[in-house]
Amino acid sequence: MKDFLEFRTMITPIIIQIIFWLGVAACIVMGLIFIVAGIKYDARSGVAGFAILILGPVVVRIYCEILIIFFRINETLMEIKHDLEERRTAPPAPVQTPTPPQAA
Repeated sequence: MKDFLEFRTMITPIIIQIIFWLGVAACIVMGLIFIVAGIKYDARSGVAGFAILILGPVVVRIYCEILIIFFRINETLMEIKHDLEERRTAPPAPVQTPTPPQAA
């Protein structure tokens, strides 16, 4: 809960997934409406309906993936930041000097 209140936990990726599914549902409904209109009135509407039905969800997916990329970049940069902070605070590793071979 503390991370949520301090904006360390992002809720936007979850919202983006909801937007994706709403967009897919809207494309399907609009595509079907255009197909029915194409059957009733104009064949061009039917073709547009098939295009919306097929390409619409793909376009919505690409758009949502682009939005998610920004959050993945942020997560990766935070991991790098934490790794660098751990290296700064960790004591340096002891340097081992090689021992010369002894003669028999």
